[in-house]
Amino acid sequence: MLNVIPLTILPWIAFNVVGYIFPDIWSQKLFQVTLMSSHLWVFTFGDLMILAGLGCLFFEVLRSTSSNSRIITNHILSTVVLILFLIEFIVVPFAAESVFFILMAMALFDVMAGFTITIKSAQRDISYNRTTEPHP
Repeated sequence: MLNVIPLTILPWIAFNVVGYIFPDIWSQKLFQVTLMSSHLWVFTFGDLMILAGLGCLFFEVLRSTSSNSRIITNHILSTVVLILFLIEFIVVPFAAESVFFILMAMALFDVMAGFTITIKSAQRDISYNRTTEPHP
């Protein structure tokens, strides 16, 4: 039952919980590293959230390669998650962040890739039988 729930809802939930409690956390520095070029690379909480979203998207695309009725339900729920992202981005003030927009783009990619991969794999599964006998 849990495999029909789209994984892209996890970053949405995490963003809402963390963003509601700490609205300005996404640009805060998590850590920094000095590279060999002497350039300082700063890793923020927003970067971590985007990485988590990419991980969820990866596993969601992997799940869309099978073609059964649960996957169709998953695609419908993925579309609902995308609509939730879109409405929240437009309406909720703390969601007006680049991090949230990128997570929403990942949800859009999940919907488009999920339907496309499922259709392509279903086309591959179809076999045509031709008979040489004439019809009566």
